[in-house]
Amino acid sequence: MRSYKSYTFSFIVLAILLHSSLVGQEPLEELQPTESKFKEPKTRLWINTYGNIRISKRLFWVAQTHFRFEETEETPFIGQIGQIYNRHAIGYIYNKKVNAALGGVMRINFNTDENSIDRNVVPEFRIWHQYQFAMPVYCAMIYHRIRIEHRWTKGFEENSDYIFRNRWRYMFRAKIPLNKDRLESKTLYVSPEAELIMQSGKAVVGSVMEDLRLTTTLGYILTPRLTVAGGLMYSQGQTLDNPGIFKQNWTMRFHVYFSPDFRKVKNKLPEIHLND
Repeated sequence: MRSYKSYTFSFIVLAILLHSSLVGQEPLEELQPTESKFKEPKTRLWINTYGNIRISKRLFWVAQTHFRFEETEETPFIGQIGQIYNRHAIGYIYNKKVNAALGGVMRINFNTDENSIDRNVVPEFRIWHQYQFAMPVYCAMIYHRIRIEHRWTKGFEENSDYIFRNRWRYMFRAKIPLNKDRLESKTLYVSPEAELIMQSGKAVVGSVMEDLRLTTTLGYILTPRLTVAGGLMYSQGQTLDNPGIFKQNWTMRFHVYFSPDFRKVKNKLPEIHLND
């Protein structure tokens, strides 16, 4: 009899614990969505400068500044300032078609939510390194770029902590001259581009594809040291909080590429393919 009561008591305790556990959990469909959902696309405007400044026979200084705007409910299309990038690195020229760079990024993030009561500005820090390979194909140039970023980010909440993530980026780009048979001064060119950005880290649970960017750019080479370009980019990627929800963006991008060389003529290498 005592054994029967003991089994009965144990069964009741187990049932209570199991019920409490189920009540305390969120439904499975809320944790893992049954189908992907896409947010409404946002419009953005990016104004970027890219500098590759030769400082020695093999070394160059990467100096980039980006101003990025995004739409809000009260300011559609161009919108408000969302981020300011200040990216620098020291690059190494292995040969005419291969170069690498290592440096840091200071990004300022602005809170574009009009209804938010949190902070308006937070900094973001990155260490980045990249490896670029150029390949001539007939009259065009093909670029392969691998970039790896180690980033520290945090939200706009007052007591939010930094989280660490890695970004793994591969970009394919072509530059095809339109009015000449080679890429030189006074050349108009078209540049299709695709970049896949993956991410990893403890905070990344399922949201491994941060961004897929598809871009077409029209550029004009003013001189061997100065190029201007503009284009349209469509992008989509998983949100960090929920891997089943995808963000979308349409972005107008305008670029200025400059590559001054202050060395003496006798110390200069032949032209290399690193201008963008």
